[in-house]
Amino acid sequence: MAEKQPQLNGAYYGPSIPPPPPRHKYHRPGRGSGCGCCCWLLSLLCKLVLSLVVIIGLAALIFWLIFRPINKVKFHVTDVSLTEFNFTNNNNLRYNLSMDVTIRNPNKKIGVYYDRIEARAYYQDQRFSSVFLTPFYQGHKNTTVLHPVFQGQQLVLLGADETTTYNKEKTSGIYSIDIKLYLKIRFKLGKIKTNKFKPKMECDLKIPFNAADGRLAGGADSTKCKLDY
Repeated sequence: MAEKQPQLNGAYYGPSIPPPPPRHKYHRPGRGSGCGCCCWLLSLLCKLVLSLVVIIGLAALIFWLIFRPINKVKFHVTDVSLTEFNFTNNNNLRYNLSMDVTIRNPNKKIGVYYDRIEARAYYQDQRFSSVFLTPFYQGHKNTTVLHPVFQGQQLVLLGADETTTYNKEKTSGIYSIDIKLYLKIRFKLGKIKTNKFKPKMECDLKIPFNAADGRLAGGADSTKCKLDY
């Protein structure tokens, strides 16, 4: 006897279909999240460095605006005495030169420490003497007078053109002598002091030999000196 089939209620669609297996994601090297951490750290480092540079730059600018002199310190050479300036047969220059160097600080709030002062004397671009002067502090709107003295002898070799120039100046009685001051200075505002600066002062002078009044040749403008920071 044939086996009875189970009674079906409604439509019959056959066995259920299982869901597809999960797909594996493949990652290509050099793309996606592989450099995420490194890139983030590199970006953060760049931002930190840039911020630090900006902060240091602003601080340096503010520092300079506070401490830079509103008016530059002014130098003049006055009261010059040249009583000896002769070459011997063995090319030694014998000299006796003294002068007053007037330093004026025109600033109302800024003082100046002169920690090192070296005065040098040159003739035709050759140094023949140098002296060190006593360090000092210069207050606000103050005038200080230095008194460098150059005396002795020094070997100075002159070429044909330089010798001709010297003979002309000896005849005229006016010598072209350059004086330079090499400085180490600090500025002071209240209780705050800056680091050291190394400016140089240069004076191109026309000095009369054995002048009775101690004045330079060329008038008042010839006493001014240039200061380079």
